[in-house]
Amino acid sequence: MAKAGGGMIWATAEDLARSRPVVLSLYRQILRALNSPALPLGHAARLAKKAECRAIFIFAAEERSIHNIRDLLDAARHTLGLLHRGRR
Repeated sequence: MAKAGGGMIWATAEDLARSRPVVLSLYRQILRALNSPALPLGHAARLAKKAECRAIFIFAAEERSIHNIRDLLDAARHTLGLLHRGRR
């Protein structure tokens, strides 16, 4: 981790490589949850949610701040929990 002049901590290549499998796993889990027939969504709503998820993860792929990456992972885990609860 490297410290920038403003005090933010930036991710190194090693940090990014370490978080990549976690990010891909969360992305796949969220897409699987959105595809679940148990989730009460119509076809158009399901496609819109999947496009929204894709856009968020594409945006997050450009992120280099350790704190922001952690926040995005926490948000993804929270979203996955909400989706699993919506199925029951």
